[in-house]
Amino acid sequence: MANHPIRDLIEAADRAITGEDFDALLDFYADDAVLIVAPGRIARGKAEISKAFVAIAAHFDHSIAVSQGRMEIIESGGTALVIMETLLDKTGGNGGQSRETRRATYVFRKDDAGRWLCAIDNSYGTDILDATRGDGASPTG
Repeated sequence: MANHPIRDLIEAADRAITGEDFDALLDFYADDAVLIVAPGRIARGKAEISKAFVAIAAHFDHSIAVSQGRMEIIESGGTALVIMETLLDKTGGNGGQSRETRRATYVFRKDDAGRWLCAIDNSYGTDILDATRGDGASPTG
């Protein structure tokens, strides 16, 4: 069975992140997309998302490699929910390699031309619930 087109897009986006090709990366996002930079911190729109990825690369000393583990794509009409493992391989300050696995959630939607674009990029998945204030309200707004 062929890959879902969204799987192919995510793989290409991960290659762009790893290669720090942020201009190409922005082609995967809707104009009004949001990126969860960290629980409680959101980048809105392509300009903020671009700045966020530049900062993320610097934070990880330009050593991050992104790939996918298991992935489920649930599609309804022009919207798709992606639930997946995001694998982050990075080199620490001492030169040691480490891997972080996140259970990410993404929302994609089709544009008028039928292209899937990422509208919500949440590599933290449900872990952002840990950032709630205890009253059920989220600091991410």
